[in-house]
Amino acid sequence: MALTPVVLKCGDSPVPLPLGEITSFAVPDVPEKDHFDDALSYLQVATAPRLIVVGTDAAFAAALTRLMRLERLHVELAYVTETRTSATDAYRLATGARAARAALKGTAHTVPLIRDDAGVALVGAATITGPGGSAELVGEAYVDDQRLFSGTVPAIRIVPSPKLPGIRASTERRRRLGPRRWLDGRAVQLGSPAAHLVRDGISNPRDLKRSTFYRYDKTWLLVR
Repeated sequence: MALTPVVLKCGDSPVPLPLGEITSFAVPDVPEKDHFDDALSYLQVATAPRLIVVGTDAAFAAALTRLMRLERLHVELAYVTETRTSATDAYRLATGARAARAALKGTAHTVPLIRDDAGVALVGAATITGPGGSAELVGEAYVDDQRLFSGTVPAIRIVPSPKLPGIRASTERRRRLGPRRWLDGRAVQLGSPAAHLVRDGISNPRDLKRSTFYRYDKTWLLVR
């Protein structure tokens, strides 16, 4: 089965040489839903469609969110970025030219899809703090039935995992002594008087009183 790859060039992100001959579409740094139309139309008739995102974690998350909302999770998704990011760490992905070669020759693997209650996919990390992004976080959070914290912490961090149960969370500590304590589960739920959420580098426009990240009932295809 012949692979049909398309490159989504996000903003000023440089396209590595191995991808130079591949059909590409230029979009903003963080593409919105209409920016995917041309690339997805090109892949519509492909028997083995592969979308290669050249950009940031925010762009990669936007692509996965769009595929999820269109119910086109059969499209293989590859990520190419110059330097290490939260997403490359979470999924152990290469960077630069190595990532470009993997995007072309790598194999797609089924991985859990992590999203939040606003319908936005998470590919790298979400950080939740108190109001304004600098205040401490007051409230209570659980990972499945395990309590992550109750009271006040500097912040919590939520990351996806390629392995089940699919999601990990930890609290930031005032003093970094010893290894970080992670809890693994299917869902992370937070309740707070006011919480500031940053998903894959993008700040939520308003503070939240509740936020939930969870493993979706569908998976996606990550090229590694």
